[in-house]
Amino acid sequence: MSPQLDAPLPKDSTRNALARRDFLKRSLTVAATLGATGFRPPLAAAAEPDPEATAPMLKVVDSHQHLWDLTRFRLPWTAKQPTLARDYSMRDYLAATAGIPIAKSVYLEVDVEPSQQQAEADYVAELCRRGEGPLAAAVISGRPAADGFRTYIAPFKGHPHVRGLRQVLHGETTPPGYCLQKPFIAGVRLLGELGLSFDICVRPAELPDAAKLIDACPGTFFVLDHCGNADLQAKDQTAWRRDIAAVAQRKNVVVKVSGIVASATPGKWSADDLAPIVHHTLDAFGPDRVMFGGDWPVCTLAATYKQWFDALRAIVANRPDSEQRGLFHDNAIRHYRLA
Repeated sequence: MSPQLDAPLPKDSTRNALARRDFLKRSLTVAATLGATGFRPPLAAAAEPDPEATAPMLKVVDSHQHLWDLTRFRLPWTAKQPTLARDYSMRDYLAATAGIPIAKSVYLEVDVEPSQQQAEADYVAELCRRGEGPLAAAVISGRPAADGFRTYIAPFKGHPHVRGLRQVLHGETTPPGYCLQKPFIAGVRLLGELGLSFDICVRPAELPDAAKLIDACPGTFFVLDHCGNADLQAKDQTAWRRDIAAVAQRKNVVVKVSGIVASATPGKWSADDLAPIVHHTLDAFGPDRVMFGGDWPVCTLAATYKQWFDALRAIVANRPDSEQRGLFHDNAIRHYRLA
């Protein structure tokens, strides 16, 4: 044994020094024993950190969450999407997002029959008031061109949970150019006067119409859904790339990085397939005008929530941490006023 370890301690040595000497003795004994057996510790494994353990856990705001109860509301569009023609509750959402640190979410209207719009708005406002899961705010349904739109929407001015309105514009019964009719523009301008935003959900070929609508309503804040509904199956993305970049030139609009995985072929897509659409959208709008959206349960047409979330995280992994925080959390807090 080393004479240094066996040497008497000075009179003023402390209990800590004694403990340290004992520890060193035992460590040398263990090392000698292991050396005799030929065992070597797995240095290579110890030198390679587990990426899952070292990856930062982002707080997440889901800016595009759906819920529906078919015993309460009628969703005619689900007739052509039978896999979605069942109830999707907050309990289901929490199960689908297990392990993902979702701090807040924003409800997006689900295209109920127009006669049920007020009931849907009241229902989701109550869910927000009760603190149902992470639900913090809502974008409700409405028809800006309707004769009674002012009467319907005015009471939501300053509402503690309602942040905006959406009318889905890509349905079969909605013709191109519909959003440029004078009554529709007047209704969307009214939203701006009331401090409410408008979510734009159009076919990709109608992105130029979206740009014209934004120009016609400079006092209204817009949110473009689903990367302008880019079609993952389209062989030529030239028009979409040009048109969404033109929309992004308007400063009173932000975009949701959401929805695109729903057009993928189930079981036959990868993050690399989504990456060109995601990167072009992020580059066009810049780091402060992009928000993550789960688009659950519609995303389940091709992917689980976690598959979509993990794919997006992988796509943006090489972007600065500040940009990732903006995409997944900070921008939605700011744009939907969730703080």
